[in-house]
Amino acid sequence: MSVPALPRGRHAVSREVVRESQRGRMLAAMAGAVSEKGYGAVAVADVIARAGVSRKTFYEHFDNKEECFLAAYDAGVELMLDAIDAAIRDAAPGGPLAIARAGTARYLETLTANPAFARTFLVEVLAAGPRALERRAAVHARFADQLATMHRAARGSAAFVPPAPAFRACVGAINELVTDHVLRRGAETLPELLDALVEVEASLLLGGAPASL
Repeated sequence: MSVPALPRGRHAVSREVVRESQRGRMLAAMAGAVSEKGYGAVAVADVIARAGVSRKTFYEHFDNKEECFLAAYDAGVELMLDAIDAAIRDAAPGGPLAIARAGTARYLETLTANPAFARTFLVEVLAAGPRALERRAAVHARFADQLATMHRAARGSAAFVPPAPAFRACVGAINELVTDHVLRRGAETLPELLDALVEVEASLLLGGAPASL
């Protein structure tokens, strides 16, 4: 979750631009702090120190640590879903398997490029309380809907049609494998999972089609 810097010098900057910059820095700071220390050990003081803002500024944006965490989680999820959608659109002419491979590759690449968010998204959300778990469930449902939409758009009339629960099951399987990899090896090598994840998708959603193009 990179945040653009404000221009230096005497140029006038609107209050809205300043607020957006502050918010972005705090979201990135929350993801970084949680990734290093764990959600339970992070305090508001950690976030404001990393973001370079005052405590007053923090509470102008968020009621508490939980609100900031959930906002960071939501922001990262939106970026990731948008990136996957773009990859799917580009791969659409190649058919279902090409789409599955492109979307999965972009998912892994996005997490690899944002290792602090990867740990926040996959691991620390489990320790952030009931609201975070509700948010996680809603996000998994959105991923399942994304898979279902992708499948409908790509399949031919005679193609294998998976049962509706298969899409949510596929999301759960991918999440489990990716989370385990992050815990054992970190996010940096996540692209190594691409073939295995596409095999899972092919088995659950494409009627066991071979995962190699």
